[in-house]
Amino acid sequence: MIDIPWWRGAVTYQIYPRSFLDTDGDGVGDLPGIIDRLDYVASLGVDAIWIAPFFKSPMADFGYDIADYRDVDPLFGTLEDFDHLLAKAHRLGLKVMIDQVLSHTSMEHEWFRQSRASRDNSKSDWYVWADAREDGSAPNNWLSLFGGSAWQWEPRRGQYYLHNFLAAQPDLNFHNPQVQAAALDNVRFWLDRGVDGTRLDAINFCFHDQQLRDNPPKPKEKRTGRGFSPDNPYAFQYHYYNNTQPENLAFLAELRALMDGYTDVAALGEISSEDSLATMAEYTSDHRLHMGYSFELLTDDFSAAHIRDTVQMLESKMTQGWPCWAISNHDVERVLTRWGRGKSSAQLANLLTAMVCSLRGSVCVYQGEELGLTEADVPYEALQDPYGIAFWPQFKGRDGCRTPMPWTDGDHAGFSNGRPWLPVPEEHRALAVNEQEAQPTSVLNGFRTFMHWRKAQPALRWGDIRFVDTAEPVLAFTRSLDGQTVLVIFNLSSDSVAILLPLPTGSLQILEGHGLAQGQRDGDQLVLPAYGAWFAQVG
Repeated sequence: MIDIPWWRGAVTYQIYPRSFLDTDGDGVGDLPGIIDRLDYVASLGVDAIWIAPFFKSPMADFGYDIADYRDVDPLFGTLEDFDHLLAKAHRLGLKVMIDQVLSHTSMEHEWFRQSRASRDNSKSDWYVWADAREDGSAPNNWLSLFGGSAWQWEPRRGQYYLHNFLAAQPDLNFHNPQVQAAALDNVRFWLDRGVDGTRLDAINFCFHDQQLRDNPPKPKEKRTGRGFSPDNPYAFQYHYYNNTQPENLAFLAELRALMDGYTDVAALGEISSEDSLATMAEYTSDHRLHMGYSFELLTDDFSAAHIRDTVQMLESKMTQGWPCWAISNHDVERVLTRWGRGKSSAQLANLLTAMVCSLRGSVCVYQGEELGLTEADVPYEALQDPYGIAFWPQFKGRDGCRTPMPWTDGDHAGFSNGRPWLPVPEEHRALAVNEQEAQPTSVLNGFRTFMHWRKAQPALRWGDIRFVDTAEPVLAFTRSLDGQTVLVIFNLSSDSVAILLPLPTGSLQILEGHGLAQGQRDGDQLVLPAYGAWFAQVG
């Protein structure tokens, strides 16, 4: 077998620092907290960690508004803390990826402070500025994902600036070569420090249409989106001009050329466009990004057809690149609530992990998935997320998936000695790490069992994928590599189901040890228990 880079088929554990572990009692997680729990992360059987932003920031969007790309915010620790984290992770065999937010900065970044001061300073063209229309209104109809116009008036310049997200997150002007060079320099800073890769936030938002053309309206029946709801005005437009511009492809090639100068590093792009699967394929071909992931499985649709159609559509378009799948992250409702539909259970939690980790591609799992955490119901008075505050009560924001990790069943679930920045749900205390460690059949131990078992299955990590036509609620496919083929079958329902085996039974040898509820074969028939699975060697 050829030498396979670490990131292909890797499972990366996403850490949201604010909510992982607080060591100084201020109620907010920090880098020393991550260091303290790296042994736990390594025990899960994952290959890497991805750390959400910990850079200097006023925290308008909890770190995704960066004021200094090359320093750690004191809330999280110091650069020395990060170096210690990196060294310990590497000793434990874990790769480390960090977030890079290239498309926009905080309005407190020194670049923006200069840019807003006048129209003729050295940074005047580093952000997207435009004159008002004759009536004083915004330059065009572009909308912010977080509500309202994507343009904010700046009296110092007498112009509007663009912000695709919060007004506190002004968009950089990537049509300026100096901006591109500065962004690459910031990536280089962390690569030189020893990180193994970057997760690129909103990477298709770097460039905008220079003609500032209006986005066309989207018919009501087509107002669906990824990462936003149909009643968000953002869903009322086709976003043809405020993101995903052709000029971005050349910049991605420059980014890849930079990364190719380092040994065994990877770039993972987060992509949300009008056709995210097509954009993923485009962004991961021709020496661009190593991997791309989208919100296509971060939806409410939990059906075999949706999963099969999504993966098959990407497979048909992505002829050169490598996918990365996620069913949870810090921006969406936790998957056990979203897909459990009120029937969350340990069996479902472990099935979902096994399902996403059996698809062709790499995987990002979000902290707490290994515990089977459900979405927290955070009351309005405790909300921190500006997105949720703006759209309450139809949309409660992202706080429900960001509540602190429950480490013990003690005060604040062992997350902090102080008052946590978000409340710990009572139901999460029973799912705490120390509780599950002692239970052989817990979600946590089931997660570990499957992850370690998967490491011994090359076909599941790197093989091709071919779907088998099965009726709901059964999802079936084969994974093949170097002459080995594995048949994988999942029952996505809370009821047992019986199916005819899709391949000749004489050629199937059951694979055990994965820890899931096991299907039972009776001749040509397979009976799958609720949320059960079946793995078999073909031939």
